[in-house]
Amino acid sequence: MADQGAENVLYTAEFIDGPLAGQVDNRVLIHGKHDPRVSMLAAVEGVETLFWYDEVDTRDVQGRLHVRYRFDAGESDPYLPTREGE
Repeated sequence: MADQGAENVLYTAEFIDGPLAGQVDNRVLIHGKHDPRVSMLAAVEGVETLFWYDEVDTRDVQGRLHVRYRFDAGESDPYLPTREGE
């Protein structure tokens, strides 16, 4: 049986735009709080690229905290978005 307390230390991060648009990630609450700013590392054409995201808003979904994050292009490593058909 899963520990019910373990679920209370996690929250769901939703990335609403930028290179990680649509991605959802489970993250750990630190001292009961979510991160207002998160960094994500991704490989872009084989090169490690750092992306920064800032909190937009929060909501409760079936008893679990969900935080939406917006891409901060000015603070992130540069990348070229891919377009369908190219």
